[in-house]
Amino acid sequence: MTTTNATGDARYDRYERLKLDWGAPRVLRVTLSAPGRLNAVDTTGHRELAEIWRDADADPEVRAVLVRGEGTAFSAGGDLSMIEDMMDDHAARVRIMREARDIVMNVVNCGKPVVSAVQGPAVGAGLAVALLADVSVAGRTAKIIDGHTRLGVAAGDHAAIIWPLLCGMAKAKYHLLLNEALSGEEAERIGLVSLCVDDHEVHSRAMAIATRLAEGPAEAISSTKHALNSWLRLAQPSFDASLALEFLGFAGPDVREGVAALREKRPPKFA
Repeated sequence: MTTTNATGDARYDRYERLKLDWGAPRVLRVTLSAPGRLNAVDTTGHRELAEIWRDADADPEVRAVLVRGEGTAFSAGGDLSMIEDMMDDHAARVRIMREARDIVMNVVNCGKPVVSAVQGPAVGAGLAVALLADVSVAGRTAKIIDGHTRLGVAAGDHAAIIWPLLCGMAKAKYHLLLNEALSGEEAERIGLVSLCVDDHEVHSRAMAIATRLAEGPAEAISSTKHALNSWLRLAQPSFDASLALEFLGFAGPDVREGVAALREKRPPKFA
């Protein structure tokens, strides 16, 4: 599937799984698009989700970025075919691990402010972008779930770098170890997202915030983001360790049971 991007900028023409357009003047809207699959991220989408932040950062026309999912879902996370590739192919594991690092650190280091609009399920790589955004707007009935331990791998990805800072270690451990889902309301209550609004207001509210950022003093906003994200850079050793442990798990036995349980729509039975 190839999407049609409407930015008028050739640098964005190569993107297939991300729909890109101008949501408002100087606001680049990035839409995760996998119709019929709750915007699950395949190998192409995973690579693109790592690369788009560099392109946005280098584009002088972009003053803010809004990221959302197509339709009523944000993203169901990595699709099972990509997970099975990682289980069976060492080279795929290494490549996707590097992309996972880039997804996180490229959002952190992007000089443009990023706003996320979170509706429906937000899981895995999609959730990483949603929570690492500088301002996150969630619908009341959004379903936020990390998903890693349910699959049988460590909660690497973005979890170690951002959850304890946003909601505290006790809540982070509860939700990450038990794979406990949060609604948008609960996520706002514990500080995991910036703002919770009624579901039908998510996109309009997120766009209003992105527009306000785009109209603000670009250098001051970028510099403030850079300084605040120094806290995340300090946590990079923990992030790198968690990422390595996660991808070690993709070579182990538990993930095979986790994937089988998902395919068969049953609870996993780990040894």
